[in-house]
Amino acid sequence: MSSVDKEKTSASNNNDDKATPSNSNFIRQIIDGDLEKDKNDSRVHTRFPPEPNGYLHIGHAKSICLNFGLADEYSGLCNLRFDDTNPTKESTEFVESIIEDVKWLGFDWEDRLYYASDYFDKLYDFAVQLIKAGKAFVDDLTYEEIREYRGTLTTPGKNSPYRDRSIEENLDLFERMRNGEFEKGSKVLRAKIDMASPNMNMRDPVIYRIMDTHHHRSGDDWCIYPMYDFTHGLSDSLEGITHSICTLEFEDHRPLYDWFLEELDVFHPQQIEFARLNLNYTVMSKRKLRRLVEEGFVSGWDDPRMPTISGLRRRGYTPEAIRNFCEMIGVAKSNSTVDIAQLEFCIREDLNKRAARVMAVLDPLKLVVTNYPKDQVEELDAENNPEDEAMGKRKIPFSREVYIERSDFMEDPPRKYFRLAPGKEVRLKHAYYVTCTDVIKDSDGNILEVHCTYDPETRGGWSKDGRKVKGTLHWVSCEHAIDAEVRVYDNLFTVPNPESSEEGADFTDSLNPDSLKVIQGCKLEPSLKGVAAGTRFQFLRNGYFIADQDSSADKPVFNRTIGLRNTWAKIQKQQQKS
Repeated sequence: MSSVDKEKTSASNNNDDKATPSNSNFIRQIIDGDLEKDKNDSRVHTRFPPEPNGYLHIGHAKSICLNFGLADEYSGLCNLRFDDTNPTKESTEFVESIIEDVKWLGFDWEDRLYYASDYFDKLYDFAVQLIKAGKAFVDDLTYEEIREYRGTLTTPGKNSPYRDRSIEENLDLFERMRNGEFEKGSKVLRAKIDMASPNMNMRDPVIYRIMDTHHHRSGDDWCIYPMYDFTHGLSDSLEGITHSICTLEFEDHRPLYDWFLEELDVFHPQQIEFARLNLNYTVMSKRKLRRLVEEGFVSGWDDPRMPTISGLRRRGYTPEAIRNFCEMIGVAKSNSTVDIAQLEFCIREDLNKRAARVMAVLDPLKLVVTNYPKDQVEELDAENNPEDEAMGKRKIPFSREVYIERSDFMEDPPRKYFRLAPGKEVRLKHAYYVTCTDVIKDSDGNILEVHCTYDPETRGGWSKDGRKVKGTLHWVSCEHAIDAEVRVYDNLFTVPNPESSEEGADFTDSLNPDSLKVIQGCKLEPSLKGVAAGTRFQFLRNGYFIADQDSSADKPVFNRTIGLRNTWAKIQKQQQKS
C-alpha cells in the first residue's frame, strides 16, 4: 500500500471528531522515504517523552498530536515515556497530570508507558562501556570551572586536567560515585569527544552527576543520575523508536544524540526536528510558567489563563478543538509565532456545534412588563442549538419581571442604536415584543428599572402582522433566576511577545492586570441549576462558558471560554481581500 493510500485509509478509519491530516509535511515525506526503502523493517514507532517537571502546555499538545498522529496514520506505535532524570524538579503530581492530559486529548499508548528511570541500570552499564572504550572520564572540575574550560562560540575550549585519567582509575572512581562516596558536585562523568568542536554540545559533555536526591520512582537507589542528552537517545534505542521527533532547540544536540548511539553500537533511531509552537500574548517556557505558579501570579497550573492543557480544559477548551488547531497550524522547519486568534477560532467552531444556547444576564437591570398579568408565568419553547436539531428544545419561564443586560438599555441613545430605549420596540428572545414606556431612577439619577408594555400577539418573539424589529435581547425571569459567579478571562499578558522583555525588565512586568474579572450576582435561567462541572454552554450574546470545578448547587461558577467575536475569521477575510 502506498503512503497516500495509507493516509486515505487512516483518514477513513478515524472517528469523525478526530483531526485528520489534510496535507503532507516534511516529516511525512521522510517517513514515506523510509518505508519505500524498507528501513526499520517498514516500522513506524514514535514516542512522546515529556520531562515530569511541570504541567503540559499547548506547545506539548502539538508534539502529542504529531507523534501519536503519525503512528496512527502509518499503523505504527507511539510510546509515552517520562524522561525523569532530574529528581530535584520532578514529582508524581506532574506525572499524573501528564497522563491525564494525554488521555484527555484522545490518545492511547496502550501498554507502552515507560520511564527513563526504568533504564537506570542499563544506562549505567552504557556509561561503563564508554569508559572502557576510552570515551568517558571522571572529572573533578567544579561546574564553574567546566563552564570556563568549555570556551565560547568563537574560542575553542581546553581539555580538563583530569581528561587523561586511565581507564582503570575512571572505572574505580565512577563505581565509587555510584556507591555514594563523594559529595554532591565534587565529580562528574564526561564524554571524551572534542573540546575544539564548533558545536558546544560536543565539548566533552557531562553524562552523569552526583545529586544524592530522592527519586519519585526509584527512591534512594541512586545517588548519581544521567543527563538528559545521554538518556534520551539511548532510551529511544532501547524502545526501538524509529523516528525520534523533537523540537528545533534540539537540532544542535543531534550530533551528540548520534555520537552516543554510534559509539555504543546500538540501534540508531533517526532524530527529526520541527518548529515548536509559539503563541502570542503568552509564554511557553516551563521555567516561566513555574514562576507564575510558585510566585502566585496565577492560582495554579490549571488556572484558566495559563496555556497549560489543564488550564485550557478548565477554561472550556475541548480536545477536538486543540487537535484541530494543531492540524491547522501544520508542521514547519523554522520557528514562528502563531496568532492566538487561530486557537480561539478553533474553539468557537467546535463549541458552536456542541454547546447548548442558554440565557444569562451578567449585569442585570430589571425590566417590568406593566401590562403583563402579575401572577402569570408562561413556559416558552427555546431551541437548544440551531446548529443541531437533535439537541431539541427546553422550556423557559417568562413572567412580569425579567432581567436584561444593563448595557442593552440607553435613556438617550445615539443614532442607529437598535437595543432598548424610551419609545423603542425590541424583541425579547423566545418571548415577546416589548416597548419601553418609562424609566425608574433613584434620587441620584441611577436607573433602577425600566418599564415596558408587551404585544401579546408576538408570543415566541415573532409578529403576526409582519412588522420587524432590529433589536433582540436575552433575558431571565426575575422570579426564577439563579444567582451565579462568572469569571471572565483575557490574555495573561499585555504585549504580543512577553518572552522578549527589554533589557532590565522581567516578563512578569507585562502581566495583564485585567486578565481576570470576577462578576458576582449574575442571573441565569433556571435550566442551569445543578449542572455538572465541565458542562459547556453558549450564553446568548455573551460568549461560551463552562461550569467550573468550584461550582456547587448553592453557588454556580462559570468560566468564560471565549467571546463570540471571531477575530481570526475577520483576519482571514482581510488577507483574502489584500
